[in-house]
Amino acid sequence: MNKERGTSLPIGITMGCPAGIGPEIILKYYSSETGHDRPLSIVIGDKHILAETGRALHLPAPLHSWLPGTPPVADGINVLDLQTPALTGVIAGQPDRTTGAAMMSYLERAVQLCNRKMLAGITTCPISKTTMNAAGYDFPGHTEFLAQRTGSEQVIMMMAGSRLRTVLATIHCALESVPSSLTQQKLRTLIEQVHRALQVDFNICRPRIAVAGLNPHAGENCLFGTEEKEIIAPAVEQARQAAIEVSGPYPPDTVFYRAASGAFDVVLCMYHDQGLIPFKLLHFSDGVNVTLGLPLVRTSVDHGTAYDIAGQGRADHRSLKAAVEMAALIAANRKNNAEGCRGPQSAAEQ
Repeated sequence: MNKERGTSLPIGITMGCPAGIGPEIILKYYSSETGHDRPLSIVIGDKHILAETGRALHLPAPLHSWLPGTPPVADGINVLDLQTPALTGVIAGQPDRTTGAAMMSYLERAVQLCNRKMLAGITTCPISKTTMNAAGYDFPGHTEFLAQRTGSEQVIMMMAGSRLRTVLATIHCALESVPSSLTQQKLRTLIEQVHRALQVDFNICRPRIAVAGLNPHAGENCLFGTEEKEIIAPAVEQARQAAIEVSGPYPPDTVFYRAASGAFDVVLCMYHDQGLIPFKLLHFSDGVNVTLGLPLVRTSVDHGTAYDIAGQGRADHRSLKAAVEMAALIAANRKNNAEGCRGPQSAAEQ
């Protein structure tokens, strides 16, 4: 029996773009395990898209209509069917404005249900940023949309796996904009938020945070840049003064090896690819994207819509499996740690 079922409320899995691999990985996830081996969950999407995908890819699965507030059926896939009328004739791999509007409606409904305490959290299947914008949603991605819908001032993108966790100081911005986006106050606040999230969401009472430098060799005593001395190191010291176990800035070419070897619980990275390249090298198939700083639990697969292979039966569902399990675990941890962390001092002791 899966321990995370103790959260009692289901995790809501948003179907993502109907023309992407979201429907396929959902079907594969549910067919790969019995109901007792996975966390309680429901799918928010379109039932007929799932049914058509199942028939086309020979992935039979019983689909049950689910209504908010009712208990999910033990076996099969419970679906909150939004019945989008315009989704007739969807072709795998060919997204358009209609599929963009549909995928965003799944997210809108998931947030509503979390706010009404009818879901324990959300796991999102991949969306298309292009069709999201075409449908009238002016956001760079899931993270920024959820931040706006929940009124969250600063949200954090964490990539989490069994060997490595990385957190991003900047997310979707041009590389040339990264240095000007970093400030001592922003980094100190980020360190404090990550420290608290590891305690509450991941049940690590004394997390060990490593901070990566921005420049090669962490600046090499300012030979390759001054951001380490002027911005990053002072922020680290300020956080240390607040009794947070944080260290750095470390040379980016060595810190990830140390973290993956167990020296740190997370690496705080200065920009998107600095954190995602080493993470995906280790966790390409089973990594999870976690949004910290939201009032609701949100995890996601760590891959995109993969339109090039949509409808071909080639998609890997392991990241979805890991994301649903992590959402359930975080939801349970938040409930158990409401009055303080009850877990081990560090992840090494778990």
